Amino acid sequence: MELVVARIGRAHGIKGEVTVEVRTDEPELRLGPGAVLRTEPASAGPLTVETGRVHSGRLMVRFAGVKDRTGAEALRNILLIADVDPAELPAEDDEYYDHQLMDLDVVLEDGTEIGRITEISHLPSQDLFIVERPDGTEVMIPFVEEIVAEIDLEEQRCVITPPPGLIDDRAEVASARDDESAETSGSAGTTESAVSAGSSEGAEAAGDEA
Repeated sequence: MELVVARIGRAHGIKGEVTVEVRTDEPELRLGPGAVLRTEPASAGPLTVETGRVHSGRLMVRFAGVKDRTGAEALRNILLIADVDPAELPAEDDEYYDHQLMDLDVVLEDGTEIGRITEISHLPSQDLFIVERPDGTEVMIPFVEEIVAEIDLEEQRCVITPPPGLIDDRAEVASARDDESAETSGSAGTTESAVSAGSSEGAEAAGDEA
């Protein structure tokens, strides 16, 4: 299975280094020195990781053959793709990779259909399910234990207990997300990131951001 493990950001310095937006919980494995990654667009790769380091909380990577800022800038916004065994699961029982959650049916406890998960947005405060409703609109569901009551991978469904206002007409739709969140969504493969339900503090933070 192909999984998007990172997106290349801006050039850093003049020696070919780039910032990398990590989309995997195992960067030391997926993005370590020697890792060979396919790309989207495919014409940009494959790319081999030469060095990696963390600077000011960001991963900085240099790829083989990229020696200057011009070469680094040419890689901006390219997605990095790794082959991952589809049977591979996160270490914790209550964690899920994005590809496991995509396309799950979202329903209330009484079975009322809400929609289908089309994207997972990873924000600093917590993770959000982007759910497409039957009428084509989208709603954001915080992945917190107070709202997400059950994830049933066998039945391919996600049961939620939303608070008043979350999924009615007053709810913010996914198109209202800030530009940064929209920019980080990938179009190729599936993002790899183990996510788990957070706390109500995260849900409140999501409400504030919305």
